[in-house]
Amino acid sequence: MSEADAIARAGDDPATTASIIKDLRSLGDSAGSVLLVHSSLSAIGWVCGGATAVVDALLGAVEPGTIVVPTHSSDLSEPSLWANPPTPEHWWPVIRETMPVFSTHRTPTRGMGRVPEALRTLPGALRSEHPTASFAAFGSRAKEICSVHDLEDSLGNRSPLGTLYGANADVLLLGVGYDRCTSLHLAERRAFGGQQQNIRTGSPMMVDGARTWVAYSEPEWISDDFEALGSDFEDDARHVRIGKIAAADARLMSLVTLVDYAVDWLKRSRLPDGRLPG
Repeated sequence: MSEADAIARAGDDPATTASIIKDLRSLGDSAGSVLLVHSSLSAIGWVCGGATAVVDALLGAVEPGTIVVPTHSSDLSEPSLWANPPTPEHWWPVIRETMPVFSTHRTPTRGMGRVPEALRTLPGALRSEHPTASFAAFGSRAKEICSVHDLEDSLGNRSPLGTLYGANADVLLLGVGYDRCTSLHLAERRAFGGQQQNIRTGSPMMVDGARTWVAYSEPEWISDDFEALGSDFEDDARHVRIGKIAAADARLMSLVTLVDYAVDWLKRSRLPDGRLPG
């Protein structure tokens, strides 16, 4: 979105840190809460201070709580699986041998947007140790949330999502849909467990002080039906608080309520191994 489009979307008044805090609190964010945020800065419209101001507002709305964002880096993965774009086969060994090792501090996000990147780089923010599916957190429970992240269960019970479930966190969809709602993958894991199809992948990691290409398996995560799941979830209006944050449509909900609902929904809607029917 261009600067002119963002200004046009903003309406009569520009969004500021203070106005976004007001909108968040009107939606239902409360002091001391733990909040997992999926966001689109362009959907919010023009904000005085951009992504930095949005992060400041999120932290201010829940202080002394904790903000969590996905900081995935999908490019640190097995190159033979890449599709957007694919790479020539003779490149694969070179990529495996030379891809910079995953670093919680240096590795940038990929496809996550500007708000997660702004929080990830905030002094004092913590990030979980997963080469492709990390989460970053800032606040009183950041260490707890980022401390456990199993390599082969990247979005399951032994991941920050599992910890967020135990922490009774909320989920905020800020200008994005349920197809961006990572918590639903936790529901996939709980619905199908070891029945999911596995994918063999790999990432560059530090092992015993040396850069190593580590091969591992992880579930085949599927999100094609998440929008339909979210629509059904919203049929009961008690589940979701819907409003506006600046120019963006926003949805706030309990992560526990969402995941528990999604487990049952997915078991009814998918095949026993978690794949889509048809």
